[in-house]
Amino acid sequence: MSNSPMTFLIVDDDETFTHVLSRALKRRGFETLVANSAEQAKQLIDRQVPDYATLDLKMDGASGITLIPNLTKLNPAIKILVLTGYASISTAVEAIKLGAKDYLTKPADADEILAKLEHSEPDPHIDIAEKPMSVGRLEWEHIQKVLAEHEGNISATARALGMHRRTLQRKLLKRPVKE
Repeated sequence: MSNSPMTFLIVDDDETFTHVLSRALKRRGFETLVANSAEQAKQLIDRQVPDYATLDLKMDGASGITLIPNLTKLNPAIKILVLTGYASISTAVEAIKLGAKDYLTKPADADEILAKLEHSEPDPHIDIAEKPMSVGRLEWEHIQKVLAEHEGNISATARALGMHRRTLQRKLLKRPVKE
């Protein structure tokens, strides 16, 4: 292993968050690359391939999840964490299928992020929820699944769900229902 620091890519449209996380990771010995969009991140990884990455799911422009195939192609050993305030089962499953190591909801700090990335074995003893999801949460999950099936196309998703496009847009602007 070389003496050069590990490179950590942070892709998030929240500039305050990226600044705080970048500073925390630098204190832990990482070299950081910061991008505020998927498009900006593509330019950065053309110049330097990271060892770790956190990708925000929902940003202006392309989702951070679109970077996963390119990142894993450039570095098959990369550890990727999808980080979002808009968590859903379908996006978590899709991120893992594409090659992300794990998925974490915001807010999260550097210690939580590194713990998720360094935890190597799945936990078969993970706690199972005591009660089923609420109807509101089930609706949110279903919308996210159908949206993923239609590659983020709002109009096609609205047609598939049998609802008006503006109604769907309003539902998507809301945060997921807390459990």
